[in-house]
Amino acid sequence: MKSTAKIFYGLTVFLFICTVVYIIGTIYVEDAGYIHGLEWAGTTGLVLAMGLTAMLGSYFHLTERRMDILPQDWEEAEVADNAGLYGFFGPSSIWPFAMSMAIALMGIAIAFMMYWLLIMGAVMLIFFGTMLNLQYGLPREKH
Repeated sequence: MKSTAKIFYGLTVFLFICTVVYIIGTIYVEDAGYIHGLEWAGTTGLVLAMGLTAMLGSYFHLTERRMDILPQDWEEAEVADNAGLYGFFGPSSIWPFAMSMAIALMGIAIAFMMYWLLIMGAVMLIFFGTMLNLQYGLPREKH
């Protein structure tokens, strides 16, 4: 088993232990301001997080089983062994900022229950996300 799969399997075991402790804690520990019994929101969140880490661990386990040894798994590897092409990263872009402003607009719309503003923010977010993905696919004069 490779290192990435081991990390996610370890996180799954940790979240399982946390879930058991959380369930026992919410069922048996009494609080004067709380209704006695299982607290479903936290339990559901922990179970879903445990399922996510288990799925990622099994995915990495199955994928890395078919690959050669990676520099991360080789104890005598140097930093230069992992060097290579990492891809293209644009020097600057306005679209991530525009997307965060659209998300902030949607948050304000939810806070003040303005559904028309929520829809407008969602449309803006979809447009800005599309432009982020197409910023180097469009001709320069279309930017």
